[in-house]
Amino acid sequence: MQDREWFKSAVVYQVYPRSFADSDGDGIGDLGGILAHLDHFEALGVDVVWLSPIYRSPQADNGYDISDYQDVDPLFGTLEQLDELIAGLHERGIKLVMDLVVNHTSDEHPWFVESRTSKDSPKRDWYVWRDGKDGAEPNNWGSFFSGSAWQRDEATDQYYLHLFDRKQPDLNWENEEVREAVHAMMRWWLDRGVDGFRMDVINFISKEQSFADAPPVAGQPYVNAFSMFADGPRIHEFLAEMHEQVFAGRDGAFLTVGEMPGVTTDEAIRYTDPERAEVDMVFQFEHVSIDQGPASKWDWIGVDRVALKRSLHRWQVALAERGWNSLYWDNHDQPRAVSRFGDDDPAYWAASAKALATILHCMRGTPYVYQGEELGMTNYPFRDASEHRDVEAVNHWKRVLAEGLDQQAALTGMAKVGRDNARTPVQWDAGPTAGFTTGEPWLPVNPNRSWLNAAAQVGVEGSVFEHHRALIRLRHEHEVIADGDFTAVMENDPDVWAYVRTLGAKRLLVVANCGRSPRELELGDGWAGTRLLLSNEPDRAERLGSGRLTLAGWESRVYLAE
Repeated sequence: MQDREWFKSAVVYQVYPRSFADSDGDGIGDLGGILAHLDHFEALGVDVVWLSPIYRSPQADNGYDISDYQDVDPLFGTLEQLDELIAGLHERGIKLVMDLVVNHTSDEHPWFVESRTSKDSPKRDWYVWRDGKDGAEPNNWGSFFSGSAWQRDEATDQYYLHLFDRKQPDLNWENEEVREAVHAMMRWWLDRGVDGFRMDVINFISKEQSFADAPPVAGQPYVNAFSMFADGPRIHEFLAEMHEQVFAGRDGAFLTVGEMPGVTTDEAIRYTDPERAEVDMVFQFEHVSIDQGPASKWDWIGVDRVALKRSLHRWQVALAERGWNSLYWDNHDQPRAVSRFGDDDPAYWAASAKALATILHCMRGTPYVYQGEELGMTNYPFRDASEHRDVEAVNHWKRVLAEGLDQQAALTGMAKVGRDNARTPVQWDAGPTAGFTTGEPWLPVNPNRSWLNAAAQVGVEGSVFEHHRALIRLRHEHEVIADGDFTAVMENDPDVWAYVRTLGAKRLLVVANCGRSPRELELGDGWAGTRLLLSNEPDRAERLGSGRLTLAGWESRVYLAE
């Protein structure tokens, strides 16, 4: 049976295939490119690779619109290459987790093609179809990619639900046949050697069946109605059934990760309580919404670091007794952490990247490293709207123009939090295309590739990469990091981030100065003589001489008292 505790000391690395490495010169990353860099994962020391979608897809949302769940899109390679990837990772002691996108499919999936043929189609009820209301959409629900969440289909004069792009119709999980088809697909992948799934917006699969209007928001004709489709009435039933039908009785240490926008701490505890057998951990979004105003994600207001600390610390405390959380700064949906929460000035980027990593990796939960984060990659220097490729940003800009909204504010928001920031090619070397491709990359390479790249860091003492490797090693070696209690220190200080992890007689002190100016700290005599495990500054004393220390700008340290 599965050891349900293994993931507490594990670290996950996310690969966004189209931007990782290109093996055939077409400018788009692929499985061949990933296979060429297996040693990179092994050198870093990660335990799991999470692979963003490589299934057949029209690519309306870069693969999150799936037309065949059981085949690889030729853009990325073949099933045989995927088998080779699974084997290559397993040889190195690394698990492979696939992205499971089952809230919706592509409108080109055979299920939907059949569903839309007529109201009498055997698969009509596999999707959410409704009549219009008063000559308009069935309700005021909004799409996360702008506009209404409903699309009228002329053939049958009904509307289908799409919480994301119009080419991503939502599946109807109320239909038992849908659930059985998804379970069969998941078992097929596990039989092929996959070690689990990261489940895309999985808490959206149970909708409020009244499909009533959401409470209106002034100035917005359509509303992102979390209360109507997040953590719905049957969600726990659906996830428990999934676990029973797919994972129960299987040997092996699998991983199930539920991406859950809007999830509360109380719900997260229920989702991840081992006794309930639903998912192993949640991906929550509270801390990556701190810099966004009430209007939308594009309403950028800057980072309040005290609010950021309180958010992450609140989750540490709430899930202390039961449940488990994912720890992340960035991923394919978020901008680069060093630009967002750190300091991407060339004089500070390395120190701040290492400080942020230290803060994250020493908390309770499973840390995630997004490709390039281990190098300290930064946001792309966008200059105008035409440089954005992401459907979410493109649709937002269309809305800005159509409705006469503030263009400068929109451009600022897109540059600060747009998803394309995370999708520029991984910077392997200082070459013209950063070693990503021999062709023209699908997104331009960040100009700072000339000095910020893997070739300049792997095996180089003091680099951002080597700091990440050291943090991963600490999690593997010190049980207090995986299982220790969490106590916040100096929580109201806007620059100093500090906390203590405790397990039995062992105490781990993590402290970071998240500002450019030096800071003097008084820790108390209880920390005198403790051993320094890791610092992002060279030549620090092996032990803390007294309870007082001075941190340089963006310096972080980890001490162990035994």
